[in-house]
Amino acid sequence: MAEDNPPARAGGAIAKATRGPGRRLHGAIAHRLGTAILSGRYQPGDTLPGEVAFAEELEVSRSAYREAVQVLTAKGLVESRPKAGTRVLPRNRWNLLDPEVLAWAFTGEPDVQFVRDLFELRSIVEPAAARLAAQRRDRDDLKLMKDALAAMRRHTLATDAGRAADRDFHNAILNATRNDAIQVLSASIGAAVNWTTQYKQRARALPRNPIPDHVRVYDAIAAGDAQGAAEAMGALVDLALEDTASSMQE
Repeated sequence: MAEDNPPARAGGAIAKATRGPGRRLHGAIAHRLGTAILSGRYQPGDTLPGEVAFAEELEVSRSAYREAVQVLTAKGLVESRPKAGTRVLPRNRWNLLDPEVLAWAFTGEPDVQFVRDLFELRSIVEPAAARLAAQRRDRDDLKLMKDALAAMRRHTLATDAGRAADRDFHNAILNATRNDAIQVLSASIGAAVNWTTQYKQRARALPRNPIPDHVRVYDAIAAGDAQGAAEAMGALVDLALEDTASSMQE
């Protein structure tokens, strides 16, 4: 409960953020609370610190705290009721595919089952998306994929630029499906790709070069081979899970 988990003293990034403009300030508070919830520091059913206590602790305005709570509410993490305070909602209410929520989940040590859940989602969505992309892609789609592959080779997945290119590659495939419902998932899938790749490298370099796996997906899509594209993407996701699983065991 809130009494058992008082907010830590402000310092470092949060202290600097409190000196910034309002948007940056309430974003920093939302990040602090969101990370605490996703890490399990605050459990479903727990009540967050009251706005007066929290504002005094971090030396911020009560309005900034309320705005941060609104951010968490919009993402399904909490609900606020008069006199009852702000309560953490059950996990099945959280918008876990929100890119910002994913970032909060990976700020600390993410739940292993959640990491596996993300790969299960990818294994369901991405092979089907690759199949459709092979049937519906155009020259512009192929150029985006090819450019992303070139950037991945140039920067490697050990860099922010390389991971951004990886994200662009997967997004290009989802967009090439011409399916609006699938395209809506592009930000979430892209964030999942980015954070799981970083997670795999948190203790050591990637155990192997995953770029050839991406090239096989591209080649099949470029050739219009729907079945081959689906199989290549399925293999890519499976191998990425294997790499991540080995990282989890360390």
